[in-house]
Amino acid sequence: MLITNQRKKIAIKYLKNLFLNVDDGADVIQGLTTIPKTLPPKYFYDRLGSELFEKICDLPEYYPTRTETTILTKACQEIVEITGICELVELGSGSSTKTRLLLSAYDNFGKPWQYIPIDVSSEILKNTALQLHQEYNNLSILGLVGTYEQALWQLPPSSLPQRMIIFLGSTLGNFTDEQSDQLFNEVRDILTMGDYFLLGIDLQKPIEILETAYNDNQGITAAFNLNMLSHLNNCFEGNFDIDLFKHQAIYNQEKQQIEMYLSAQKSHKVRLNKLDLEITFKESESILTEISRKFKLTEMQDFLGNYRLKTVKSWTDENKYFGLILTQLCS
Repeated sequence: MLITNQRKKIAIKYLKNLFLNVDDGADVIQGLTTIPKTLPPKYFYDRLGSELFEKICDLPEYYPTRTETTILTKACQEIVEITGICELVELGSGSSTKTRLLLSAYDNFGKPWQYIPIDVSSEILKNTALQLHQEYNNLSILGLVGTYEQALWQLPPSSLPQRMIIFLGSTLGNFTDEQSDQLFNEVRDILTMGDYFLLGIDLQKPIEILETAYNDNQGITAAFNLNMLSHLNNCFEGNFDIDLFKHQAIYNQEKQQIEMYLSAQKSHKVRLNKLDLEITFKESESILTEISRKFKLTEMQDFLGNYRLKTVKSWTDENKYFGLILTQLCS
């Protein structure tokens, strides 16, 4: 898809995986044949999953989105003054709701510039790109449909002297230590000297606040979690019965992370025809679908320094629930 005018254009590109076929289900086979069973969080995000996540962000119990929005509202002008106009690359852009605060500030420069949103959901990416195209006078958009790894290694050369990669929404918490290390290495290798990386992280806080955020009264998070099984059915000709599973979210104090599970309510078998895979579930056996690690602000700043990402400025809210860190690649 390509729309152009004299000052701006919009394009959506579907990325090819340089390493493997992301739809071959190898990660599903590996996860469901190990003990304990696991599934990658990317399978949350079909069309319905993306819509449910947008609803989660508006829930009264779910503090991260509104807290990060509050921080960004106060910090966006300072961020723009620090970086000057630059190309923005956003990992996991979704509907770009919070990012609009930054987009508005950069668009005020009155010069042509580019935003590159990256998301696995093609539908939400296309719809958001069309909206942004109408909202901003100077903004060109290149939407990349794919995973972070695919997109980072297939980024075109920057259209501006500087680039900033944005990773908001506390999504880093879903990564293991090894995955975080891989991501930061990729960010470091793709940025050039003086480029920026803006990171949002969820901070450690009382258990009752954390567990309530992932067990909302309306059951939206439960529906989001269970929808992963419907997505697998559609992708791999499966026969998961979501009524035989129950959503669970607990805080692991030792690992300092929320853990989301789908727990089988009785013993049964499931088949995924496209993968030629049959899985046996015992009663109360669980699938780990997501972790959400919680961090300390100063420790994360030190950690980013190991990847030559030097903290320029950090912000938090009055309750210290959430942190925003602006770093710059240094020698």
